[in-house]
Amino acid sequence: VQLVESGGGIVQPGGSLRLSCVASGFTFSAYTMTWVRQAPGKGPEWVSAINPTGDVPSYSDSVKGRFTISRDNARNTLSLHLDNLKFEDTALYYCARLGRGGLRAHPYEHDYWGPGTQVTVSS
Repeated sequence: VQLVESGGGIVQPGGSLRLSCVASGFTFSAYTMTWVRQAPGKGPEWVSAINPTGDVPSYSDSVKGRFTISRDNARNTLSLHLDNLKFEDTALYYCARLGRGGLRAHPYEHDYWGPGTQVTVSS
C-alpha cells in the first residue's frame, strides 16, 4: 500500500490550495479515504472523509463550508480543495485509508497514511 500526497505550499489568508493523493497497492474504490492534519505541537486532527463510491463526504466543523473532498476511483486519486484558508489551517496534511467500514473515525483507526504535504498559511 502506498499513499503519496502533493499540492501543499505557502498561501496567504483567504487563499486556496488543492491537495492530491495518489494511491497504489490496494483496491482504492473499496475504501473510505480520509484527510488528517497535524499542526506543530498538536495531535492529529480528522479533517474530512469520503465513502468508497465518492457520493458521501463528511467534514469536521472547523473546515465545513471551506474545504471540499473528492475522489476519482478510475485514477486512484483523492483530492481536497481548500478555500478561504486561515492561519489555523497550517499543518501537515495526510491522506489516510480507513481499514474498516464507516466514514468518520479517529485518526489512529486508519491503517495506512502517506508521508504528508505541508500547508502553511502566512501573510
